[in-house]
Amino acid sequence: MYRYTDFDRQFVHQRAAQYRDQLERHLRGELSTDDFRPLRLQNGWYVQRHAPMLRVAIPYGELSSRQLRQLAKIAREYDVVSSGPFAGQGGYGHFTTRQNLQYNWIPLDKSADVMDLLAAVDMHGIQTSGNCIRNITSDAFVGIAPDEIEDARPYCEILRQWSTLHPEFAHLPRKFKIAVSGAAEDRAAILWHDIGLQLKKNAAGEVGFQVFVGGGMGRTPIIATEINAFVPWQQILVFIEAIVRVYNLAGRRDNLYKARIKILVKAEGQKFVDAVNAEFAAILADDAGGHEHLIPEAELARVKAGFVDPEGLQAAPAIDVAALNAEPAYQRWLQRNVHGHRVSGHRAVTLSLKRVGIPPGDTTADVMDTAAALADRFSHGELRVSHRQNLVLPWVKEADLPELFQAARAAGFATPNAGRLTDQIACPGGDYCALANARSLPIAADIAERYQDLDELEDLGDIDLHISGCINSCGHHHSGHIGVLGVDKDGTEWYQLTLGGSDGSTLSGPAVAGKVIGPSFAADEIADAIEAVLDTYKAQRLSGERFVDAVKRLGLDPFKAAANAVRVATARA
Repeated sequence: MYRYTDFDRQFVHQRAAQYRDQLERHLRGELSTDDFRPLRLQNGWYVQRHAPMLRVAIPYGELSSRQLRQLAKIAREYDVVSSGPFAGQGGYGHFTTRQNLQYNWIPLDKSADVMDLLAAVDMHGIQTSGNCIRNITSDAFVGIAPDEIEDARPYCEILRQWSTLHPEFAHLPRKFKIAVSGAAEDRAAILWHDIGLQLKKNAAGEVGFQVFVGGGMGRTPIIATEINAFVPWQQILVFIEAIVRVYNLAGRRDNLYKARIKILVKAEGQKFVDAVNAEFAAILADDAGGHEHLIPEAELARVKAGFVDPEGLQAAPAIDVAALNAEPAYQRWLQRNVHGHRVSGHRAVTLSLKRVGIPPGDTTADVMDTAAALADRFSHGELRVSHRQNLVLPWVKEADLPELFQAARAAGFATPNAGRLTDQIACPGGDYCALANARSLPIAADIAERYQDLDELEDLGDIDLHISGCINSCGHHHSGHIGVLGVDKDGTEWYQLTLGGSDGSTLSGPAVAGKVIGPSFAADEIADAIEAVLDTYKAQRLSGERFVDAVKRLGLDPFKAAANAVRVATARA
């Protein structure tokens, strides 16, 4: 993983000290709430439904065991409610779909102490909020995937360093998200981002980027548009600067709901593309020496040198991992949670955070410490945070898989459900978020309770269930094979059901937004409606047909009829 330089460390410590000064002035009454708000937001501090919420960046998903232990320490010692109506809450963190960790109960007057603790392990919350370029995300298997075209991490890091505190892009019309994929399969959902970058090699073997612009969820779900088929890597910062500059100048600032770049791209069409190309050409023409605005070879080499394989890592002959343990539970875990690797004799392993009684993505301080111990024991002290709100051990020896399975099972990490129905994505919803219209977590909990039978999950096959508590779509409901959106009707929680969405991965198919079926369902109907949809799939599928493919073949009508029958039955009851 990336090794911080002395400059990197100095930077985050200075930022933490700057925030402490801002906080102390605010607490003394010298800095008004309105003046302090943008300062705390730019460091990842929100004020949510019940308490402040901190969002910690985990750039491109890389995390060390040392960092995870520090995150556990913060959860245990600072994310705690000791008195009042919420006494006993806290002590955990929530991993998000964009490779961040959120805390929900840290008192604001302790926030500067937490920033110091993060800086001590090369972490921060800079630009995890606000109308700026947010945390750069990537595939959880970046740098280790066998289908990797080019390691995306150095380019992600260059983007992170370039965009952090960029003065021109600190006050954009709206938040701005960039995702990068370097593999043949898109596991970073790049077409759902403001800018999606796909690493490519041309016929000459030169590295460049296919650039997509204008993706996003929310009130208007839109799949990003390809704006350039191949930008040489040396020019990618210039091209992104041209995109964001055009957006900064032309993006809507008079309407919050129409401020994202997706609205501008959709409205302007070719005019937007032409403006970006003109700005791109102007920046290059302004470069008198021809290289001032490009990424120098030496700079890429410097950043690449910051990414080193674990000490002592050695390729080994591949072995038959299935033959290492005949236990059925091990075989099922091997099939679902163990993944290929670019280094012979090694695998990546998903540590499932999806278990009955625990909201998707949530993890207690003790669980974090346990995961860190497994990383030290089996993965050279490194982990990854996935788009699906799980943890991944990236450097596991094949020969160690049986022992890891036993340790993971004992710790509750070995549920063999990666990619299955209960491997749900969900936002915190109305239990915590001030923006939410409805709760997400009870719906996720109900589904987890109903579908505990592993044989039944296996029979259902690959199904992405995504749940959002409001139209902001933090649970990515638009891209779920089954999507659930919480809505408010006269102060009551209701839920829309969408079918047929995809995040763009191979298993999900081309990126597409799911379609709403019927009117909304009441809180006590939505899980039954999902079950009715799944029963219809089982009754009408072809041999070996996946759920998302059955929806495409059959259309929405049979599923809509089954789900609506639940509403009718409830009304009669």
